[in-house]
Amino acid sequence: MPCAVVKKIRRLSYSPNPDRHRGNNIKQHEKLCINPIKPIIKMKQILHILSSASGQASVSIQLGNAIVEKIMQTYPGSVVKKRNLLESELPHLAENHVISFFTPPENRTPQDLEAIIHSDEVIREVKEADIIVIGAPMYNFCIHSNLKAWIDHLVRVGLTFRYDDKGNQIALIEGKKVYLALTSGAVYSEGPMRPADHVEPYLKTILGFIGLTDITSIRVEGLAIPGIKATALQKAIGSICIS
Repeated sequence: MPCAVVKKIRRLSYSPNPDRHRGNNIKQHEKLCINPIKPIIKMKQILHILSSASGQASVSIQLGNAIVEKIMQTYPGSVVKKRNLLESELPHLAENHVISFFTPPENRTPQDLEAIIHSDEVIREVKEADIIVIGAPMYNFCIHSNLKAWIDHLVRVGLTFRYDDKGNQIALIEGKKVYLALTSGAVYSEGPMRPADHVEPYLKTILGFIGLTDITSIRVEGLAIPGIKATALQKAIGSICIS
């Protein structure tokens, strides 16, 4: 038999089985699907702001706690810092605070340094946080005065916003997620009472001014309406979606 024919027969006799290799590829693919690479979930620093005058019975606190709990489920191992504005009241702005804000650091007196402590602490907490949860019950169509005081210590020219040479405002806080836990006696998200809501619009405006623009609002509404009150909180908790 010619050598060329013998070599051809040998090649045919010892050629790999394509079905066998196809089977191996399928098994390898199935193994990857069964044991996928798990994504690394980074733990978060969570700042929870409480501003209710109703104590632990507060619906806004319950809603805020539910939001924090779902964040913890999404980002296991995260650290939560709570600031209860009714227990550790921040001073409302007075002349000494305003003077200290606008005095250059090198010229501040001991009195200025004492006056500015609260603002520096508030700003540091916000800058350290990855996620901020703000409980904001409605009082007379607006936020609690202690929450307003927190905002007044937070929004500070040169630290959380600034102006350029042309007068353009520049936000200085970036890359943070904010959840608003909003509660009210009536329904303000729609209907005839919507124009009276000065909670969500104000918070979104002032927080956005310093760069906190990634905001999700979760509402418990109708807490003074018998036909809505019973299921309002659970409905809101069920709508929480952590992004």
